[in-house]
Formats: sequence, structure tokens, C-alpha cells
Amino acid sequence: MEILKEILNRRSIRKFQDKQVEDDVIKKILHAAMQAPSANNEQPWEFIVVKNKDTLLKMTEIHPYAKMLKEAAIAIIVCGDLKKEISKGRWVQDCSAATENLLLEVVHQGLGAVWVGVHPNKEREEPLKRLFNLPDNIIPLCIIPIGYPAEKKEYENRFKEERIHYEKW
Repeated sequence: MEILKEILNRRSIRKFQDKQVEDDVIKKILHAAMQAPSANNEQPWEFIVVKNKDTLLKMTEIHPYAKMLKEAAIAIIVCGDLKKEISKGRWVQDCSAATENLLLEVVHQGLGAVWVGVHPNKEREEPLKRLFNLPDNIIPLCIIPIGYPAEKKEYENRFKEERIHYEKW
């Protein structure tokens, strides 16, 4: 297992080929997401897989920075379930950890994706909740457009030694 390879190669991909993502690959991506750590092991995540092109287009009208959904094969909306919260407010961290696992598995599967934030912006949350008929306890954290990449982004070294502090600031 070379997880560092996926970590170093993960980039935000916004251009996609016109090619479907297989259901078994989607399942692997979601499996990886659900293996994330969570506070008190509450696992407050829920996922909406969107394949319908009309629905993907409607989502671009809701979120001004989600235009890449027009080309994406699918989108996964990562949501938090407030009813599953044991540690109040931790759902955002838990669902963010699940999202990162998801993004790394996307790279492992030879796909591309980008994290499009939704929460805490109510102007994006509420229309998504209406579009997908979400109950009050389900909060959309982010949208992840996914597909086979139609762009190649080179490795970007983000390691900065000066940001590491040992024992004290």
C-alpha cells in the first residue's frame, strides 16, 4: 500500500471526460469514505450519489462554484446527520475526514474530483436540502464532483518546514 502516492497526487480536478464511473468503483469510494475516524465512533455521515444529468445541472444553479458538475459523471454530496451526534458540533470534522478518505480513493481509482464546500453557507444548504428533500436533521457539508479527468495537474509541493513546531511555538 502506497497511500503517500495518492496523497501527493491528489489535486482539484474540474474538467472531466464524457465517461461513466462504474457502480463498483462508486461503492469502493464510499467504502473508503465510511472508514474515516469519527468522534465517539458516531459516524454521522450520509451520502447522496447523483448521476442524473438534469439534477447535476440544477445543482450548478444552486452553487456558483460548482459549474464543473456540467461535465462530471457523478457527484457525491457528503451530509451530516445531527441525530447521530453524540459529541455536538463534531459532525463537521467527522464528515470532513470521510470526505478526505473519499478524495484519496478517487485518486486511487484513477479518477478526479474537487471539494466544493456547502456548509455553513445557508444560501447553498437550503436549496440543496429542498432539491434532495432532506429532513431537517441532515446538513449537506460538501459536493464532490467526480469523473475521469480531462486535465492533468502536476505535483505541487506544499511541504513547508517552517510551519513545523516542536515542543513549543
